[in-house]
Amino acid sequence: MGWLWAIIVGFVLGLLAKAVIPGKQHIPLWLATICGMIGAVVGNAIARGFGIEETRGIDWGRHIFQLGAAIVVVLLAEMIYNSMQRRKHERQRA
Repeated sequence: MGWLWAIIVGFVLGLLAKAVIPGKQHIPLWLATICGMIGAVVGNAIARGFGIEETRGIDWGRHIFQLGAAIVVVLLAEMIYNSMQRRKHERQRA
């Protein structure tokens, strides 16, 4: 059940990150989901570093850190993905 929740949270965070970032992102949905999962793990670590532990109810502080980390990871993945796509097209033209 833990993996299922990780995939669901990663999917939601990846979509939210893509929605917050201005412009169109060209990364596929599966990559956005993986970025969201990574962002969730990194965001949890950052929140723990700031002293935000799991509490009753909704942990808004932890979720904000998760979303922020997911945004950064999606931006990095977008840059890498676009670079790889450009190289692929350049090789096909040559």
